[in-house]
Amino acid sequence: MSGDPASGLTPGGPTSGDAVPTRTATTGGATGTVPNRGATGTVPNGGGTRTVSGGGPTGIAPDGGPIGTAPTGGPTGAVPNSGPIGAGTIDGPTGSGPGGSLNRLRLPRLLQERMFRRYWAAQTVSYFGDEISTLALPLLAVLITDAGPTQMGYLTAAALAPNLLFSLLAGAWVDRLARKRRIMVLSDVGRALLLATIPAAYLLDVLTLTQLYGVAFAVGTLAVLFEVSRGPLFVSLVERRDYVEANTLINGSRGLSLVAGPSIGGLLVQLLTAPIALVADALSYVWSAAFLARMRTTEPAPVRGRGLGIAAGLRFIAGTPMMRAIVLGTTTVNLFNFMFAALFVLYATTELHLSPGLLGTVLGAGAVGGLFGAAVTGRLTRRFGIGPTLVSGFLLFPAPLLLVPLADGPTPVVLGMLFAAEFFCAVGVMVLDIVTGSVQTALTPETMLARATGVRRTINYGIRPIGALIGGALGAALGVREALWIATVGALAGVLWVLFSPVRRLRELPEAVEA
Repeated sequence: MSGDPASGLTPGGPTSGDAVPTRTATTGGATGTVPNRGATGTVPNGGGTRTVSGGGPTGIAPDGGPIGTAPTGGPTGAVPNSGPIGAGTIDGPTGSGPGGSLNRLRLPRLLQERMFRRYWAAQTVSYFGDEISTLALPLLAVLITDAGPTQMGYLTAAALAPNLLFSLLAGAWVDRLARKRRIMVLSDVGRALLLATIPAAYLLDVLTLTQLYGVAFAVGTLAVLFEVSRGPLFVSLVERRDYVEANTLINGSRGLSLVAGPSIGGLLVQLLTAPIALVADALSYVWSAAFLARMRTTEPAPVRGRGLGIAAGLRFIAGTPMMRAIVLGTTTVNLFNFMFAALFVLYATTELHLSPGLLGTVLGAGAVGGLFGAAVTGRLTRRFGIGPTLVSGFLLFPAPLLLVPLADGPTPVVLGMLFAAEFFCAVGVMVLDIVTGSVQTALTPETMLARATGVRRTINYGIRPIGALIGGALGAALGVREALWIATVGALAGVLWVLFSPVRRLRELPEAVEA
């Protein structure tokens, strides 16, 4: 899986408070756009040479241009769509050599670079696997083990608790490792093996909720290690000025997975049962590990010094006003959104009486909004500025979810309301993730990369199991629909943190703050 993509009506939230997603979704995000000092080579650039320095966030969506295409100038950080990156790494010149056929297909410039293409492929296959599990695991709990609101809250909390428990330590540890890619490969392999135990137990008729809790917790733990390692690898592959183009491609894959993934997941659950459908996600981890294992790149040097440096990461987040406001805002959204996420599948299947296949199809169709959001965010930032666009994202993401507890009446009307909620929520979460992630990345110095990610994940992901537990408790005490009302209205309060901060006055991305 990949890093916490937001998924609208399915469990998730904004990914930029620490970019998506767990390998899911949803305020997780960017982990650095600072240059990778200590260049790995030079390439021709007109009449001279330029340093290959690498930089960029993980999980930032495009800052202009349609999904799947490289920007051609204009947005902050964008570069002209011309010229190679990295000497000796492109698969041949246009029309000749090993990569000639690829270039003749007009692949985006970065996908012509072999190492980035493998990184992108690993992320793409993971996003699709994530979407299958996002639907299959809660459906498995509801349909096979008869889980109620409280049990659904426990399951969601088990998957997210490792972010609260381990992110700080993982970020500080990874900053001191020379080979972070190896951690990512081992995390993928471990998660594939863990997920495979669920269909095996189902076939042996020994599957229990306790096993689901344990697998969710272990997979979440490995996801923490994977995500804090992802940013340093990214900055070793991509130049700072190319981060918009690179993340256009990555979030294009993410947006496409949000469109097709729920439909595929719902159909697999309906045709094969939920436990067997999880095999697809296990295989996605295997493919991701294979792509990552074949990469060859010079990773950022490990940080030296006494102690783990956890306190330095905390001081950086707390002492940077714009970073602090964004983290508090996304934390508020995450708290209420995971109250919502813990109950949504239960609500849709038991109170709205939707089948898994129909639910997945509606969510997949509505998720087209993510593609639209990714395509227009760059234009919005250029037209209105970084700050106003960021503030609007805090409203555009949670507001459409009000349609969910409102849903009532004939099935076509209910489906229409869920589609509208998913579509506009997907637009909003992409805007929110792109802009908040970009600002956080621009603010973070290279030496603080993994530690800052660990702090953000501890806060923003750590609040999610709390939200899930509260959601489950409120659903049991007040009723599922009533709890959804509290969750959707409460999520709108996140905008207050950024509305009264220096963030709203930003026109361009800020400069990095010295640690």
